Amino acid sequence: MTAHPWLGAAETSAQAQHRPRVAVLLPCLNEARAIADVVRAFAAALPDATIYVYDNGSADDTGVRAAAAGAVVRREVRRGKGNVVRRMFADVEADIFVLVDGDGTYDAPSAPGLIAELRRQQLDMIVGARVSSAKAAYRAGHVFGNKALSAVVAALFGNRFHDVLSGYRVLSRRFVKSFPALSQGFEIEAELAIHALSLRMPVAEVPTPYGARASGSASKLRTYRDGLRILLAILKLVKEERPLLFFTGLFIFFAFASIVIAYPIVVTYLETGLVPRMPTAVLCTGLMILAFLSLACGFILDTVTRGRREMKRLAYLANPSVE
Repeated sequence: MTAHPWLGAAETSAQAQHRPRVAVLLPCLNEARAIADVVRAFAAALPDATIYVYDNGSADDTGVRAAAAGAVVRREVRRGKGNVVRRMFADVEADIFVLVDGDGTYDAPSAPGLIAELRRQQLDMIVGARVSSAKAAYRAGHVFGNKALSAVVAALFGNRFHDVLSGYRVLSRRFVKSFPALSQGFEIEAELAIHALSLRMPVAEVPTPYGARASGSASKLRTYRDGLRILLAILKLVKEERPLLFFTGLFIFFAFASIVIAYPIVVTYLETGLVPRMPTAVLCTGLMILAFLSLACGFILDTVTRGRREMKRLAYLANPSVE
């Protein structure tokens, strides 16, 4: 039986309607040397995607070169990668989002495979774990800091990612549109991972090539300052997402300090029936009161956090899954 010509056209039209819209999001600050090549590379890898470059107040012609290469260029005046990502997630509409740094270190040809894997497993986030043999691509301090912070996240929230700070991610719409994006700087990567882990979203990590930056450009990440900020951000998220664990830690600290300080006072009292160091005894009592107040705060805030998590889960489920 011969198929009618219009039937094939209708099938093609239906396939086009079900093809997900893909947006490539490139946060940039002074990346004029690399941005045009990055835009062209992702345009070649994902010809149907719309490429957005968000210029974070560059002093060079990053925006001009990105626009000349075919990107949609927008600006975010508040400095910090977290501020840029928050603006991107709010402004851009798509079904699948490819979030990647605009410094030319990440592998654009890997993007179609990552998207296919996201769709095949109906995931909400795939992290492109960086794999590099070039010494210039990865500074020793960055390697150590990334491993240390990834280990902290794994211990506190679950061992799903080995490269928490990777700047290469493929995200579903329902992840992006339910993500609060509270961070201001480079802590945003840790917040993305913790958000997925705390809501127990389906996620994966896929090794991707990682190269050196373009000649003449420099990393905006400061190893010690930003590493400390990321660690503090993780601890803050522990307080917000796992308050019982956080305040139980405070309970143990204050209770242990109280017992250690009180021990010689108790021994003296048992031997003589006297309390010669009354201020120290008052301090011990105060520390133990703080310990139990911390534990009470943990139980109360754990109940509040459960309600917040349920609301975030409902916001997440309000968006359709990837098809």
